[in-house]
Amino acid sequence: MLNSVKGMWLTLVSTVKGLGDPVTRQYPATGKLWHRSPKPTPVQPRFMGFPALTWDGEVEEPFCTSCMVCVRQCPTQCMSSTMIDNPLHADGRSPRRKIVDSFEINLNRCILCGICVEVCNFDAIVMSHEHEMSGYARNGSRVDLPVLLDMGKKFQRETGWTPDPVREARRVKSDPTAGDGSSTSEPQQPEQAQELPQELPPELQGISAAEDSSGA
Repeated sequence: MLNSVKGMWLTLVSTVKGLGDPVTRQYPATGKLWHRSPKPTPVQPRFMGFPALTWDGEVEEPFCTSCMVCVRQCPTQCMSSTMIDNPLHADGRSPRRKIVDSFEINLNRCILCGICVEVCNFDAIVMSHEHEMSGYARNGSRVDLPVLLDMGKKFQRETGWTPDPVREARRVKSDPTAGDGSSTSEPQQPEQAQELPQELPPELQGISAAEDSSGA
């Protein structure tokens, strides 16, 4: 009986606290129960929305080379892409020999698993914060290259995203000793191997002599 009363009391206290500061919200409203705001619920930095393609602002081209790694690894096969020879590489303005020509993602089939981001070798695809892309047509959730790039540019502006090699280069530039492995502390000397005794202890000399005589 006492445990039942404790459980009911705990439930009552949690309900009262939830009315003042709810854990869940009625999307997209924000605020407390009595003071709601029409401002949409903020998206957390770790939120994984729909995939988007990133843009290289230094060369003015996508990071994507259409290597097809993400397409092959996608568990739902919701992606397709094609590549062409990069004209900027022929002019010496881009290090990419190939560049993406077309890219399409069927967002209805995407399960937001993030595998495409993990397997990409060029930081060309990210999980953006876009999640409100519903439509009235069944085939209206297919997004092409311009839309994916717009989503990626928006994500880069809002989050300040930079690819891993760029972040590493900036870190090394700010701290030259960070990338060459140098350190101000003295290197540790390797431990010397413990020398084995050259002579046997007295209690073992007799045993060794007996073994030698028996072997002879």
